[in-house]
Amino acid sequence: MNTKRYCLSCDLKDDPKLIEEYKKHHAAGNAWPEITKSIKDAGIVDMQIYLTGNRLFMIMEVDDDTFDPEKKAAMDAENPKVNEWETLMDTFQQRLPWAENDEKWVAMEQIFKL
Repeated sequence: MNTKRYCLSCDLKDDPKLIEEYKKHHAAGNAWPEITKSIKDAGIVDMQIYLTGNRLFMIMEVDDDTFDPEKKAAMDAENPKVNEWETLMDTFQQRLPWAENDEKWVAMEQIFKL
């Protein structure tokens, strides 16, 4: 399997209570099973989210032979449970100032590699 890494960023609303609640939704075993299934079904092999202050950083390892961001977006748009999750997450998240239109997670540019 050929893998590819995507790194993305998003902000949370700068409210300690909301940030703690967001963390609870993402704690081990708390993400809805329909969400983790949709992630895996799209060809995402691993996903990790890190937090500093109110800034989120997501690392996705994908199967480069099967993952297609546009296909994943289309699958999500047709999945009522994913839409419910995203609506819930919108209560915690806010767009980065430089995000385009409805872009929530913004792709990061790799500027160094050892």
